[in-house]
Amino acid sequence: MTIMTNAAIKAGKNLKRDFGEVENLQVSKKGPSDFVTASDKKCEEIICEELSKARPGYAFLGEELGYLDGTDKTHCFIVDPIDGTTNFIHAIPHFAISIALQREGRLVAGVVYNPITDEMYWAETGKGAWRNDYRLKVSGRRSMGESLLGTGIPWRGVQGHGQFFKELHGFTQKVSGIRRNGSAALDLAWVASGRLDGFWERGLKLWDIAAGVVLVREAGGLCDEIDGLDFTETGNLVAANPNILPKMKEILASVAPK
Repeated sequence: MTIMTNAAIKAGKNLKRDFGEVENLQVSKKGPSDFVTASDKKCEEIICEELSKARPGYAFLGEELGYLDGTDKTHCFIVDPIDGTTNFIHAIPHFAISIALQREGRLVAGVVYNPITDEMYWAETGKGAWRNDYRLKVSGRRSMGESLLGTGIPWRGVQGHGQFFKELHGFTQKVSGIRRNGSAALDLAWVASGRLDGFWERGLKLWDIAAGVVLVREAGGLCDEIDGLDFTETGNLVAANPNILPKMKEILASVAPK
C-alpha cells in the first residue's frame, strides 16, 4: 500500500503542475488535447517506474501502455493515470489517479487519489477503506427516496444512449437525486465514503473501476454486474450500500434489454 500511495503522490505532483497550465491552453486554437495525452502518458510512466522499482516482477495493465507481462504471473498492477480526463481538459478539479493490485485474479488493494483536493482514498483486503487517515463506511440509508446516486453518461461515438435514458428514467422517479461527476473512480470512492449511496454505469474499463471496487467492498458496500454477468469483463457495474444495491438492481432489471 505504501508503494502504491507513494507512486500516486509522485505522479500527482506532475498532474497538479500540468493542471495549472490547462486554463491557458483552453484559449489556444490547437486546444489541450495533445497536452493532456502527454500528461496521461507521463503520469503513467512515473507510476509504472515507481511500482516496477519496488515490485519488478509484477505485470502491469495501464490505459496508455496496455498490458506489460511480468515474471510474477500472480500479481498485476492496474492503473488509470487520469480518470476524469474531460474534467482535466476543462480545468474542472475533479479527476483522479487510480491504482489497483490484482493477486491471482482477485482485486486486493486500491488507491484513488485526487491531487487537487489531496484526498487519498486507499483500501486493502481485510484492512478497511480509508480517506487519508479517516476510516470509511458506506452510508446506512435504506430508502431509495432518500438516496443520492452517481452515474456516467455515454459520450459521443459510443453506443448505449437509449438504454442509459431508460435507466435514468427508472431511477429519477425513485431517488432524491442523481449526479454525473465525470470520474468513475471517484464516484466509487464516494460510495465508499457515504457521499453517494450508489453508482451505476455501463461499458467501463477495468482500470476505471478496479481500485474503486476494493474501496467499496472494504467500506462495507457491494459491487455487482448490472445484467448478472462479470463486471470485470463487461464493465457494467452497479455498486451501493447493502440496503440500496438490491433495489437498484431491481430497477435496472425492470428496464433491461430484452
